[in-house]
Amino acid sequence: MLQHLAGRVWIHPHDPDPDAIRPSVAVIADERGSVLVDAGNSPEHARAVGTAIEAAGLPAPRWLVYTHHHWDHTWGACAWPDVTVIAHSTAVDLLAKEAERPWSHRYLHDQVEADPKLGPSFRARALAVPDWTDFRIVLPDETFDDPLTLPNDVVLRHVGGNHAPDSLIVLADGVALLGDAFYPPPYHLRTPDDTVDYAMIKQLLSERHDWYVDAHSPPRSRSAALAGT
Repeated sequence: MLQHLAGRVWIHPHDPDPDAIRPSVAVIADERGSVLVDAGNSPEHARAVGTAIEAAGLPAPRWLVYTHHHWDHTWGACAWPDVTVIAHSTAVDLLAKEAERPWSHRYLHDQVEADPKLGPSFRARALAVPDWTDFRIVLPDETFDDPLTLPNDVVLRHVGGNHAPDSLIVLADGVALLGDAFYPPPYHLRTPDDTVDYAMIKQLLSERHDWYVDAHSPPRSRSAALAGT
């Protein structure tokens, strides 16, 4: 179910089981049409979020924003009809390459055989998508380079970073929705020297948002974020 955080911002919480790789999804509810921040990690996840939006009596999503192109943030998009998908311009080629891959359980198995470091991610994908019949990766309808303000005053800002070059953050009603922006690179690309992006964290904290929400942790108030808890 959705949890109200602040103002128009609601959160469908992440799955605390790290093996699930099921991030939170945010809904910025507005009578002009809600903004969905990330699509869910699968059509099933997306449908669960959609049911929660209806149960809460919130307006249906009009925009779907990808915080970045990684599978757990985008693979639910094919289950969201009638939305305008928005991403940073650098996401387009990355998603197009992913869309060309022959996703199936056999393909996932073969890729892990070739590179065992893919195991955690690809096993989670297999669990998230039991049936590939109607699955597809959805490319954005709209992209941006400079900061973009949606008609309901939700602000999208590209921050990049080591986790994904297309990472953006979403700002609304005192809440900073961060996706995975300050995380180190994905596990299969990570080196022993890779850490969280402390410079980005320092910059975000200096902006003094009321709430900080990354996709795989509970929301943190400003005081909790400053305390590092």
